[in-house]
Amino acid sequence: MLVIGSDHGGLELKEEIKALLLKRGLAVEDLGTNNGDSVDYPDFGQAVARRVSEGSAEKGILVCGTGIGMSIVANKFPRVRAALATDVFMATMAKEHNNANVLVLGGRVLETSVAREMVSAWLDTEFAAGRHQARLDKIAALEGELVKG
Repeated sequence: MLVIGSDHGGLELKEEIKALLLKRGLAVEDLGTNNGDSVDYPDFGQAVARRVSEGSAEKGILVCGTGIGMSIVANKFPRVRAALATDVFMATMAKEHNNANVLVLGGRVLETSVAREMVSAWLDTEFAAGRHQARLDKIAALEGELVKG
């Protein structure tokens, strides 16, 4: 299951990405927003990140105007590795080296065609593990320390 969400600044791109995901045959749950009214990005960022953090969704995609706000919100949640990407290389590396389980995009800064390529690259790339897993283990250990404190 993949969950997707956006604020009003990312709504149009979210709808394009959702169509791509459905065309690929993926199970997608749209957590909003569903109209162009001004909303607060933390409400939708936390909805997606919470589902990934709890494990009820395998991965998520978030879209706001620049992607910055959604990245900040999503990375507050344990076990969420949200990566803001601005091109195909970054989306690929987000998965290959960081095993990002949330991809964050900027609806006001990306061309739709590029965003589609980015999402496809992120979905199709495998995590390289190896030395990269050791780095993720360090992040998880730090996260554990901070959550306890």
